[in-house]
Amino acid sequence: MNRIDEHKGEFQAVIDHFHKELSGLRTGRASAALVENIRVEAYGQTMDLKSMANISTPDAKTVQIEPWDKGVVKDIEKALVDASLGMQPNVAGSTIRLAMPPMTEENRKNMAKVLHQKEEQAKIGMRNVREKIKTAIQNDEKEKVIAEDEKRRQLEQLDKVVAEWNGKVETITTEKEKEIMTV
Repeated sequence: MNRIDEHKGEFQAVIDHFHKELSGLRTGRASAALVENIRVEAYGQTMDLKSMANISTPDAKTVQIEPWDKGVVKDIEKALVDASLGMQPNVAGSTIRLAMPPMTEENRKNMAKVLHQKEEQAKIGMRNVREKIKTAIQNDEKEKVIAEDEKRRQLEQLDKVVAEWNGKVETITTEKEKEIMTV
């Protein structure tokens, strides 16, 4: 019974969540991910923008939003203003466009700080999974399911696996930081 293999999906879930968090970070290029999870109040309930409209990027500096129901244009516009994206929505008929202003050096440095905070959160997630596995291995030894030398071997293997996953987080962070800092 290998506890590490049982929990591999949890490590991947941390990475997937980290990717999702980073998709909302603004770089110099327009991306649908910047707005798709913005919550819009419409029809008496709150929904993600991506479930109400077609979101596209016609060029590198523009995000275009085309609601499926023209009656929610004002609701979407209000949600975009409330989201404080640093971009004013431009409404033309039923199409909403967001023109991305150029990133200043200060904005880039602030985004890099946010990136590193998200990296730390991902590493905390990895540590939490590691602790869960470590506790399970120690319990297995206490209950005489595995011997002490097997426990030691599994804990060493666990440390190697966690180091690999943390390496993936660091690689993703480095790539995203390059993307943010590129003018």
